[in-house]
Amino acid sequence: MALNSISLLPIKSINISSSSTCYYKVFIPQKSSKIVCQVEKSNSNREVKKWKAIVSTALAAAVITFSSNMTAMADLNKFEAETRGEFGIGSAAQFGSADLKKTVHTNENFRRANFTSADMRESDFSGSTFNGAYLEKAVAYKANFSGADLSDTLMDRMVLNEANLTNAVLVRSVLTRSDLGGAIVEGADFSDAVIDLLQKQALCKYASGTNPVTGVSTRKSLGCGNSRRNAYGSPSSPLLSAPPQQLLDRDGFCDPATGLCEAS
Repeated sequence: MALNSISLLPIKSINISSSSTCYYKVFIPQKSSKIVCQVEKSNSNREVKKWKAIVSTALAAAVITFSSNMTAMADLNKFEAETRGEFGIGSAAQFGSADLKKTVHTNENFRRANFTSADMRESDFSGSTFNGAYLEKAVAYKANFSGADLSDTLMDRMVLNEANLTNAVLVRSVLTRSDLGGAIVEGADFSDAVIDLLQKQALCKYASGTNPVTGVSTRKSLGCGNSRRNAYGSPSSPLLSAPPQQLLDRDGFCDPATGLCEAS
């Protein structure tokens, strides 16, 4: 009989007796159906018992191994959570888009942690370590970072209005397009930090103090009063910060041949 459509059901087994097994497949032709049953003889009882013993032993060993691995993994995860990440470098601390408003995290280890777009308004992070952390687009209005290590951090487009950066270390930090309006920077070290020219000029109007850890003057780290150093800004505002190339000689100094070196 020709079959216009065939439907194959999942193979299932039915124990007919202790020594045989029936596998059935159902074919649905155009008008009728048929069940095909195939009977296979099993091996002797001795071989069945032998294989049962082998399988039971293997399963027991697998369960013991899996349980021990689970215990080891749980201990490792607990250790990494307590030390802020693998090997204590903070790579597992994730606070992206987290609500951290008015929280207290003083003297904590946030090395290489992720605070992207986190809400850190009016929080206290004084004395904490953020070395190598990601804080881009985070909102830290009136947050307290006094004495914190913010070196080598990515703080692009961060809101730091009226934030307390007293004695903070921001060496090599990237603050492009960040808002530092009204921030307290007494004793902060901005050495080799990347800051927009307008922000740098605004901070230089009231910057003061010396960082107790690095011994560097805040004004010196910002390049305040140094017209040549302060002329260079950041890649985020090239039109405002980049000096006219025609004024510089091959060594990066003003070319006397232009006649503009003494211009105010």
